[in-house]
Amino acid sequence: MGIKKMKKKWSGERLETFIYGRDAVDHLHRYGIALSFIKDKTVLDIACGEGYGTNLMGNSASFVYGVDIDPDTIEAAKRKYTKGNIQYKTGNTSAIPLEDNSVDVVISFETIEHHDQHDEMLKEIKRVLKPGGIVMISTPDKLYYTDERNFKNEFHIKELYKKEFKDLLSKYFTNQQLLTQRYINGNSLIVDEECDENVFIRGDFSSVKQIAVFPLYLVAIVSDSSFQKQGFSIFDGTDIIKKELENRDQKIYQSNTYKLGHTLLLPAKMLKKIYKKCLR
Repeated sequence: MGIKKMKKKWSGERLETFIYGRDAVDHLHRYGIALSFIKDKTVLDIACGEGYGTNLMGNSASFVYGVDIDPDTIEAAKRKYTKGNIQYKTGNTSAIPLEDNSVDVVISFETIEHHDQHDEMLKEIKRVLKPGGIVMISTPDKLYYTDERNFKNEFHIKELYKKEFKDLLSKYFTNQQLLTQRYINGNSLIVDEECDENVFIRGDFSSVKQIAVFPLYLVAIVSDSSFQKQGFSIFDGTDIIKKELENRDQKIYQSNTYKLGHTLLLPAKMLKKIYKKCLR
């Protein structure tokens, strides 16, 4: 069974499947990385939002639980996504509605910054995770996401600096790889934290220059067992950008301004067609 199309109001924070652009590219890149760990596994997608990620992982995992705090969002996800190996449940990061040692992999993207119960969340993840299981968790880097841009996200309760994030995860897991993520020119880049400053070259025949680009997001993979470390990764955003442009064009054609202009120009277009036929 597939996906049922539904219309839903957008909160402005959660990523929805009708939203295209940089947020979609960044989020899909993370789920693409997760594919390395979830094949034939039981997975928890905590704070699953509208459920698209849970549904995506259902293509590779043996079973995926999507858990979110909002009951209406969960009910909508149940109606929209109907794969037999996915299940949506209402719950929060401090009270995950699953049994002890019940999942192989936990996925948590852009969640931890939305509350201040960070230790409670990590304890719950450890409880439901099987011994040696893997966790993949992402969050904005407060330094570059907030401080350097002088930007405040009204939905974020407690953001973390890179060291704070690493220290928190180290309290609960013995092995850790920290990756950094940045969107640039339609593509998402994920690299090891050692490459904290990425240098890009830009210019033309008159001049070229180096531009330092700093990552906005931290993506951690943690476990009490060893795991395959991730290398340099690029998500090609071409398909998403095409969709974004198609949606933009569609909105233009449906706008009252376009419709009015089309109506006013219609007589002239008809005369032009008639004139062309007369010249043949």
